[in-house]
Amino acid sequence: MKKWILTIATAVLLTIIAACGTADENTNGANPETDAEEVPGEDVRIGYFPNLDHAAAIIGKEKEYFEEELGNRGAIYDYFPNGNDFIDALSTGTLDIGYVGPGPAINYFLTGGDVVVLGAAANGATLIVSREDSGIETLEDFGGKSFCTPGNGCTHNVQLEIMLKDLGLESNRVGGTVEHQSRINPANMVAMFEQGQIDAAAAPEPWGTYLVEELNANVVAEWDEVFVGETLPSVVIVTTNEFLEENPEAVDAVLRGHKRAVEYTAENVDDTLTTINDHLYDLTQNRLPETVLEKAWNRMVVTTETHPDALQAWADASYELKFMDVEPNLEGFVDTSKLDAILEEE
Repeated sequence: MKKWILTIATAVLLTIIAACGTADENTNGANPETDAEEVPGEDVRIGYFPNLDHAAAIIGKEKEYFEEELGNRGAIYDYFPNGNDFIDALSTGTLDIGYVGPGPAINYFLTGGDVVVLGAAANGATLIVSREDSGIETLEDFGGKSFCTPGNGCTHNVQLEIMLKDLGLESNRVGGTVEHQSRINPANMVAMFEQGQIDAAAAPEPWGTYLVEELNANVVAEWDEVFVGETLPSVVIVTTNEFLEENPEAVDAVLRGHKRAVEYTAENVDDTLTTINDHLYDLTQNRLPETVLEKAWNRMVVTTETHPDALQAWADASYELKFMDVEPNLEGFVDTSKLDAILEEE
């Protein structure tokens, strides 16, 4: 078991980093029924993470929904290890549209970055867990302990720290007694728990459930008990206003593929989980246990429903925790009009 854990953690990390910012696949999804009428355009570059809550992106790619909707434009896929790298690609124009956690998108928007949320892709998917022998069973036990998150000020980090702050506990970042280790790749959390290097984690799925099922980690807070856990999108689909204005048909096409992918996940859970596990195998030559995927799936909701109030609540919490210097105003950050119109189509 120990060898397998270290193998998958290392493989996931190395594979994702090696692929970051490079084309994963270029598929020209020509539509024979419209080839004579359409003029081929540039491929649309779509970004995502190889995580369970990016199910809509993975299904849309693997079932070729995006290619089918884009017609002659085709699609190129890039996958990323974290939100900062995704935003860097979006800001430099090497990425057109894609799936990312709300935290990096909000932070970029508030610094004047060109980004707009077109809709949600998943809600939930954050699990607060502690190592079996850490002495942490509740949030009140975090004093003097350590925890890790994928990034400093990331979605999961803010969700945990605001709950701790409500209990009078703060991280060492602001002089508190709770040690925070950031920029920990979710796969590496497995090795850190196994080796006793960290006490707890605010983990995205399926890694939180993996820690529980395979390493007997304690569930400190379920996904729907975490701050705005049920309504906060763990994944949003974003683009730039520039790309939206210059390529409205392409954005519509990607959103139609997104809608089809979300509907498929709801109607075909078993095949969705198999497809995601196969996708992970293609990257790492390892598969996650089926029990882990099934239980993790029940700790999130793949959806197109966006809750702007939850995004504002998260941003306000981030400001309260001093991750932001200026009180956040998200006016203009969310524009679901295109997706709403598509969802209303027969």
